Amino acid sequence: MQPVYDVTALGEGMVEFNQTRPGERAWLQGFGGDTSNAVIAAARAGARAAYLSRVGGDEFGALLLDLWRAEGVDTSAIEKDANAPTGLYFVTHSCGGHSFSYRRSGSAASRMTTAWIERPEVQQVLRSTKFLHVSGISLAISPDARECTLVAMRHARDGGARVSLDANLRTKLWPLEHAREAIDHALRRCDVYLPSLEDATALHGTSDPAAIADCAHRAGVCTVVVKLGADGCVVSEGGRLHHVHGHRVHALDATGAGDCFSGNLLARLAAGDDTLVAARYANAAAALAVQGWGAVDPLPRPDAVRGLA
Repeated sequence: MQPVYDVTALGEGMVEFNQTRPGERAWLQGFGGDTSNAVIAAARAGARAAYLSRVGGDEFGALLLDLWRAEGVDTSAIEKDANAPTGLYFVTHSCGGHSFSYRRSGSAASRMTTAWIERPEVQQVLRSTKFLHVSGISLAISPDARECTLVAMRHARDGGARVSLDANLRTKLWPLEHAREAIDHALRRCDVYLPSLEDATALHGTSDPAAIADCAHRAGVCTVVVKLGADGCVVSEGGRLHHVHGHRVHALDATGAGDCFSGNLLARLAAGDDTLVAARYANAAAALAVQGWGAVDPLPRPDAVRGLA
Protein backbone atom coordinates (compact mmCIF):
# COMPACT_ATOMS: atom_id res chain seq x y z
CA MET A 1 0.00 0.00 0.00
CA GLN A 2 1.30 3.44 -0.92
CA PRO A 3 1.84 5.43 2.31
CA VAL A 4 -0.80 8.08 2.96
CA TYR A 5 1.04 9.55 5.96
CA ASP A 6 4.68 10.39 6.57
CA VAL A 7 4.51 10.43 10.37
CA THR A 8 1.84 8.97 12.65
CA ALA A 9 2.11 9.19 16.42
CA LEU A 10 0.32 7.30 19.18
CA GLY A 11 -0.08 8.49 22.74
CA GLU A 12 -1.79 11.10 24.89
CA GLY A 13 -2.45 14.71 24.00
CA MET A 14 -2.92 17.02 26.98
CA VAL A 15 -3.97 20.55 27.78
CA GLU A 16 -1.15 22.58 29.31
CA PHE A 17 -1.12 25.38 31.86
CA ASN A 18 2.32 27.01 31.86
CA GLN A 19 3.50 29.38 34.59
CA THR A 20 5.09 32.12 32.51
CA ARG A 21 6.36 34.17 35.47
CA PRO A 22 8.08 32.11 38.18
CA GLY A 23 6.47 32.50 41.58
CA GLU A 24 3.36 34.20 40.25
CA ARG A 25 -0.11 32.81 39.58
CA ALA A 26 -0.08 33.64 35.89
CA TRP A 27 -0.84 30.67 33.63
CA LEU A 28 -0.71 30.45 29.87
CA GLN A 29 -3.09 27.83 28.48
CA GLY A 30 -1.54 25.72 25.77
CA PHE A 31 -1.18 22.10 24.71
CA GLY A 32 1.21 19.25 25.29
CA GLY A 33 1.69 15.53 25.47
CA ASP A 34 4.97 14.27 24.06
CA THR A 35 3.76 12.37 21.00
CA SER A 36 1.18 15.07 20.24
CA ASN A 37 3.93 17.70 20.32
CA ALA A 38 6.09 15.55 18.05
CA VAL A 39 3.39 14.94 15.43
CA ILE A 40 2.49 18.66 15.33
CA ALA A 41 6.19 19.46 14.93
CA ALA A 42 6.33 16.99 12.04
CA ALA A 43 3.25 18.54 10.43
CA ARG A 44 4.73 22.04 10.71
CA ALA A 45 7.87 20.67 9.08
CA GLY A 46 5.79 19.64 6.08
CA ALA A 47 5.02 16.01 6.87
CA ARG A 48 1.65 14.39 6.19
CA ALA A 49 0.71 13.56 9.76
CA ALA A 50 -1.88 11.59 11.73
CA TYR A 51 -2.48 11.04 15.43
CA LEU A 52 -3.85 8.00 17.22
CA SER A 53 -5.33 8.63 20.65
CA ARG A 54 -8.45 8.94 22.77
CA VAL A 55 -9.83 12.15 24.32
CA GLY A 56 -12.51 12.87 26.86
CA GLY A 57 -15.93 14.13 25.91
CA ASP A 58 -15.16 17.44 27.62
CA GLU A 59 -14.15 20.91 26.48
CA PHE A 60 -10.47 20.01 26.79
CA GLY A 61 -10.87 17.09 24.38
CA ALA A 62 -12.66 19.42 21.96
CA LEU A 63 -9.78 21.91 22.23
CA LEU A 64 -7.27 19.21 21.36
CA LEU A 65 -9.26 18.00 18.36
CA ASP A 66 -9.51 21.59 17.11
CA LEU A 67 -5.76 22.00 17.58
CA TRP A 68 -4.81 18.88 15.64
CA ARG A 69 -7.15 19.71 12.78
CA ALA A 70 -5.87 23.29 12.60
CA GLU A 71 -2.31 21.93 12.42
CA GLY A 72 -3.19 19.59 9.55
CA VAL A 73 -2.96 16.41 11.65
CA ASP A 74 -5.45 13.71 10.65
CA THR A 75 -7.78 12.87 13.54
CA SER A 76 -10.03 10.34 11.81
CA ALA A 77 -9.03 7.47 14.13
CA ILE A 78 -9.18 9.40 17.42
CA GLU A 79 -11.88 8.13 19.75
CA LYS A 80 -13.96 10.23 22.18
CA ASP A 81 -14.79 8.81 25.60
CA ALA A 82 -17.77 10.48 27.26
CA ASN A 83 -16.98 8.75 30.55
CA ALA A 84 -13.34 9.79 31.00
CA PRO A 85 -11.51 13.13 31.24
CA THR A 86 -8.87 14.60 28.98
CA GLY A 87 -5.45 14.81 30.64
CA LEU A 88 -4.11 18.14 31.97
CA TYR A 89 -0.71 19.25 33.25
CA PHE A 90 0.85 22.29 34.87
CA VAL A 91 4.39 23.62 34.33
CA THR A 92 6.15 25.68 36.99
CA HIS A 93 9.53 27.38 36.60
CA SER A 94 12.33 28.19 39.03
CA CYS A 95 16.07 28.77 39.07
CA GLY A 96 16.49 25.00 39.05
CA GLY A 97 14.52 24.54 35.82
CA HIS A 98 10.95 23.54 35.11
CA SER A 99 8.76 20.93 36.79
CA PHE A 100 5.48 19.27 35.90
CA SER A 101 2.30 18.38 37.79
CA TYR A 102 -0.15 16.08 36.04
CA ARG A 103 -3.90 15.46 36.21
CA ARG A 104 -4.12 12.37 33.99
CA SER A 105 -5.23 9.49 36.23
CA GLY A 106 -8.04 7.60 34.51
CA SER A 107 -7.79 9.79 31.42
CA ALA A 108 -9.40 8.77 28.14
CA ALA A 109 -6.02 8.09 26.56
CA SER A 110 -4.97 5.84 29.45
CA ARG A 111 -7.96 3.67 28.50
CA MET A 112 -6.57 2.79 25.08
CA THR A 113 -7.00 -0.94 24.46
CA THR A 114 -5.96 -3.51 21.91
CA ALA A 115 -9.62 -3.74 20.85
CA TRP A 116 -9.41 -0.08 19.83
CA ILE A 117 -6.19 -0.74 17.92
CA GLU A 118 -7.97 -3.46 15.94
CA ARG A 119 -10.67 -1.07 14.73
CA PRO A 120 -10.59 -0.66 10.91
CA GLU A 121 -9.99 3.10 10.99
CA VAL A 122 -6.98 2.68 13.28
CA GLN A 123 -5.59 -0.19 11.24
CA GLN A 124 -5.95 1.90 8.10
CA VAL A 125 -3.69 4.57 9.57
CA LEU A 126 -1.15 2.13 11.00
CA ARG A 127 -0.77 0.32 7.70
CA SER A 128 -0.44 3.43 5.54
CA THR A 129 2.28 5.46 7.25
CA LYS A 130 6.04 5.70 6.76
CA PHE A 131 6.77 6.17 10.47
CA LEU A 132 4.91 5.34 13.67
CA HIS A 133 6.20 7.34 16.64
CA VAL A 134 5.57 6.21 20.23
CA SER A 135 7.17 7.00 23.58
CA GLY A 136 7.85 5.72 27.06
CA ILE A 137 4.84 7.74 28.17
CA SER A 138 2.64 5.92 25.65
CA LEU A 139 3.80 2.74 27.41
CA ALA A 140 3.54 4.09 30.96
CA ILE A 141 0.10 5.67 31.30
CA SER A 142 -1.60 2.32 31.97
CA PRO A 143 -1.05 -1.43 31.47
CA ASP A 144 -3.75 -1.43 28.75
CA ALA A 145 -2.07 1.48 26.97
CA ARG A 146 1.26 -0.33 27.17
CA GLU A 147 -0.11 -3.44 25.50
CA CYS A 148 -1.96 -1.27 22.99
CA THR A 149 1.26 0.55 22.07
CA LEU A 150 3.23 -2.66 21.60
CA VAL A 151 0.50 -4.12 19.38
CA ALA A 152 0.39 -0.92 17.34
CA MET A 153 4.16 -1.10 16.84
CA ARG A 154 3.80 -4.64 15.50
CA HIS A 155 0.95 -3.74 13.16
CA ALA A 156 2.80 -0.72 11.81
CA ARG A 157 5.89 -2.77 11.04
CA ASP A 158 3.74 -5.46 9.42
CA GLY A 159 2.39 -2.71 7.15
CA GLY A 160 5.90 -1.63 6.14
CA ALA A 161 6.34 1.36 8.48
CA ARG A 162 9.43 2.15 10.51
CA VAL A 163 8.80 2.58 14.24
CA SER A 164 10.45 5.27 16.35
CA LEU A 165 10.60 5.36 20.14
CA ASP A 166 11.40 8.29 22.41
CA ALA A 167 12.23 6.95 25.88
CA ASN A 168 10.69 9.94 27.72
CA LEU A 169 11.14 8.39 31.14
CA ARG A 170 8.64 9.58 33.76
CA THR A 171 9.23 7.86 37.10
CA LYS A 172 6.08 9.51 38.49
CA LEU A 173 4.16 7.21 36.17
CA TRP A 174 5.93 3.95 36.93
CA PRO A 175 8.95 2.53 38.82
CA LEU A 176 12.27 2.58 37.03
CA GLU A 177 12.52 -1.22 36.96
CA HIS A 178 9.16 -1.44 35.17
CA ALA A 179 10.23 1.23 32.70
CA ARG A 180 13.46 -0.62 31.95
CA GLU A 181 11.60 -3.85 31.26
CA ALA A 182 9.00 -2.21 29.01
CA ILE A 183 11.51 -0.10 27.08
CA ASP A 184 13.68 -3.16 26.51
CA HIS A 185 10.65 -4.99 25.12
CA ALA A 186 9.69 -2.04 22.91
CA LEU A 187 13.21 -1.73 21.51
CA ARG A 188 12.75 -5.14 19.88
CA ARG A 189 9.94 -3.62 17.78
CA CYS A 190 11.75 -0.37 17.10
CA ASP A 191 13.78 0.95 14.14
CA VAL A 192 14.71 4.43 15.42
CA TYR A 193 15.49 5.07 19.10
CA LEU A 194 15.46 8.71 20.29
CA PRO A 195 16.31 8.93 24.00
CA SER A 196 17.64 11.96 25.84
CA LEU A 197 20.99 11.38 27.50
CA GLU A 198 19.38 11.81 30.94
CA ASP A 199 16.69 9.22 30.26
CA ALA A 200 19.08 6.79 28.61
CA THR A 201 21.51 7.01 31.53
CA ALA A 202 18.76 5.98 33.94
CA LEU A 203 17.41 3.25 31.69
CA HIS A 204 20.66 1.70 30.48
CA GLY A 205 23.00 2.41 33.39
CA THR A 206 25.55 4.40 31.39
CA SER A 207 26.03 8.00 30.26
CA ASP A 208 28.26 7.00 27.34
CA PRO A 209 26.31 7.57 24.10
CA ALA A 210 28.27 4.81 22.38
CA ALA A 211 27.31 2.31 25.08
CA ILE A 212 23.69 3.49 25.02
CA ALA A 213 23.60 3.01 21.26
CA ASP A 214 25.17 -0.43 21.61
CA CYS A 215 22.39 -1.48 24.02
CA ALA A 216 19.77 -0.49 21.45
CA HIS A 217 21.59 -2.01 18.50
CA ARG A 218 21.82 -5.34 20.33
CA ALA A 219 18.01 -5.26 20.62
CA GLY A 220 17.78 -4.85 16.82
CA VAL A 221 17.44 -1.06 16.49
CA CYS A 222 19.04 0.27 13.29
CA THR A 223 19.27 3.99 14.10
CA VAL A 224 19.97 5.56 17.51
CA VAL A 225 19.96 9.30 18.15
CA VAL A 226 20.88 10.31 21.69
CA LYS A 227 19.63 13.85 22.39
CA LEU A 228 22.09 16.08 24.28
CA GLY A 229 20.06 19.28 24.60
CA ALA A 230 22.10 22.37 23.76
CA ASP A 231 25.06 20.13 22.90
CA GLY A 232 23.18 18.62 19.95
CA CYS A 233 22.96 14.85 19.55
CA VAL A 234 24.93 11.70 18.88
CA VAL A 235 23.87 9.57 15.91
CA SER A 236 24.76 5.88 15.74
CA GLU A 237 23.98 4.08 12.51
CA GLY A 238 25.67 1.52 10.31
CA GLY A 239 28.49 0.97 12.78
CA ARG A 240 29.47 4.64 12.94
CA LEU A 241 29.05 7.24 15.65
CA HIS A 242 28.68 10.96 14.85
CA HIS A 243 28.34 13.97 17.16
CA VAL A 244 26.05 16.56 15.56
CA HIS A 245 26.61 19.89 17.29
CA GLY A 246 23.72 21.94 18.63
CA HIS A 247 23.05 25.69 18.77
CA ARG A 248 23.67 27.96 21.74
CA VAL A 249 20.60 30.14 22.26
CA HIS A 250 18.87 31.91 25.14
CA ALA A 251 16.43 29.25 26.35
CA LEU A 252 13.20 30.64 27.76
CA ASP A 253 11.28 27.36 28.19
CA ALA A 254 12.57 23.90 27.31
CA THR A 255 9.13 22.26 27.58
CA GLY A 256 8.71 19.93 24.61
CA ALA A 257 12.11 20.63 23.05
CA GLY A 258 12.91 16.94 22.75
CA ASP A 259 9.52 16.30 21.14
CA CYS A 260 10.20 19.09 18.66
CA PHE A 261 13.50 17.42 17.81
CA SER A 262 11.86 14.03 17.31
CA GLY A 263 9.05 15.33 15.10
CA ASN A 264 11.36 17.33 12.88
CA LEU A 265 13.85 14.48 12.59
CA LEU A 266 11.12 12.06 11.50
CA ALA A 267 9.65 14.57 9.04
CA ARG A 268 13.01 14.98 7.34
CA LEU A 269 13.69 11.22 7.33
CA ALA A 270 10.28 10.68 5.72
CA ALA A 271 11.19 13.31 3.12
CA GLY A 272 14.31 11.31 2.19
CA ASP A 273 17.09 13.04 4.14
CA ASP A 274 19.85 10.88 5.57
CA THR A 275 20.01 10.73 9.35
CA LEU A 276 22.85 13.22 9.82
CA VAL A 277 21.14 15.85 7.66
CA ALA A 278 17.86 15.23 9.46
CA ALA A 279 19.59 15.53 12.84
CA ARG A 280 21.12 18.90 11.94
CA TYR A 281 17.68 20.14 10.93
CA ALA A 282 16.11 18.81 14.13
CA ASN A 283 18.81 20.46 16.26
CA ALA A 284 18.01 23.83 14.69
CA ALA A 285 14.26 23.32 15.15
CA ALA A 286 14.66 22.49 18.85
CA ALA A 287 16.93 25.50 19.38
CA LEU A 288 14.20 27.75 18.00
CA ALA A 289 11.48 26.06 20.06
CA VAL A 290 13.11 26.74 23.45
CA GLN A 291 12.97 30.48 22.81
CA GLY A 292 9.20 30.64 23.39
CA TRP A 293 6.75 29.58 26.08
CA GLY A 294 4.95 26.25 25.99
CA ALA A 295 5.29 23.01 24.10
CA VAL A 296 3.35 23.80 20.91
CA ASP A 297 3.22 27.54 20.16
CA PRO A 298 7.01 27.91 19.61
CA LEU A 299 7.30 24.91 17.26
CA PRO A 300 9.03 26.41 14.20
CA ARG A 301 8.20 26.41 10.51
CA PRO A 302 10.69 25.29 7.83
CA ASP A 303 11.79 28.79 6.73
CA ALA A 304 12.88 29.65 10.27
CA VAL A 305 14.65 26.31 10.73
CA ARG A 306 16.55 26.57 7.48
CA GLY A 307 17.60 30.08 8.44
CA LEU A 308 19.33 28.70 11.54
CA ALA A 309 20.46 25.33 10.22
